[in-house]
Amino acid sequence: MDKKGLLFFVLFFLLFGSNGHAEVEKPYTYKRMKQEVYQIAKQFHLEVKTFGKSEFGRDLVAVKVGDGKKSVLITASHHGREWLSTHIVMKMMKQYAKAYSESNDIYGHHPQILDDVSIWFVPMVNPDGVMIQQTGIRHMPFLMQEVYFDMNKGEGDFSRWKANGFGIDLNRQYPAGWEEIKGGQPYAAYSHYKGEKPFVAKESLALRAFTNQIRPLAAAAYHTSGRIIYWYYFNEIQHLQRDIRLVSEIADKTGYEVEYPPSSATGGGYTDWFIQTYKLPALTIELSYSVHETNPPLSVLKEEWNRNKEIGMVMASFAKNEFGVAEE
Repeated sequence: MDKKGLLFFVLFFLLFGSNGHAEVEKPYTYKRMKQEVYQIAKQFHLEVKTFGKSEFGRDLVAVKVGDGKKSVLITASHHGREWLSTHIVMKMMKQYAKAYSESNDIYGHHPQILDDVSIWFVPMVNPDGVMIQQTGIRHMPFLMQEVYFDMNKGEGDFSRWKANGFGIDLNRQYPAGWEEIKGGQPYAAYSHYKGEKPFVAKESLALRAFTNQIRPLAAAAYHTSGRIIYWYYFNEIQHLQRDIRLVSEIADKTGYEVEYPPSSATGGGYTDWFIQTYKLPALTIELSYSVHETNPPLSVLKEEWNRNKEIGMVMASFAKNEFGVAEE
């Protein structure tokens, strides 16, 4: 084979892979996410916890990267239509685990940081909602399918589905300003129904218990859309400078706008509850340009990954430096 032929072969292989087909990124389904979690955990000897079940019995899984006894927590897909966040968290988990196992730098961060502060990843908080949004209701109980049409306002297209399998918006389920939440749905719906009371949904209840168990030093919840960072929920004055240091570094890395909500803003979100409960920093990170009641396209994944690839290590480094964490 001459040089020109060899060059063509190499380019063909890089573009199409060994099977002769272009490798196209596909949405993370619950099944794919779970399979890859256990594959990665086996390959890199990671700890995996099943910390609960969804309303329809799907596993809620968390994966730990690092050996540090202290940790930070990163979650994704609180909302069904926001599964692009699962892509970011899964890629972060895979690349960090590989680099840590090989003692390689992680995008300029020393892997030894993870000896002191581990990162817990929850790739999919709402697997039922993700499934409904991606495939519709054909996999849901037959006797409930008419109810789902009602919850979706009579629409047969479920691509705007945000809630869990029972029509509860999981990011309105946390008891931080829950009573003050206004303007939502008064009953189960595809979006914005806060539930009859906080923690009535199995998923939010399980995430609360898991958070209480691992006691992370900081938390980030990935959502979509808008390229915005929310970080404030009546943070105590003595912690403001500390929390601003973290959000400023993450804003610098991502290029996202930092949102400063009005004093009248209501909560109900996971990060609101985390800030209020633990008096520690937490952020809601909105990926992608703004989209209206649907999932962002996969075409934005490359850019969003480049913006966010360091964020887990930024959080672990912050926790190590801010709280004086040392390997025991």
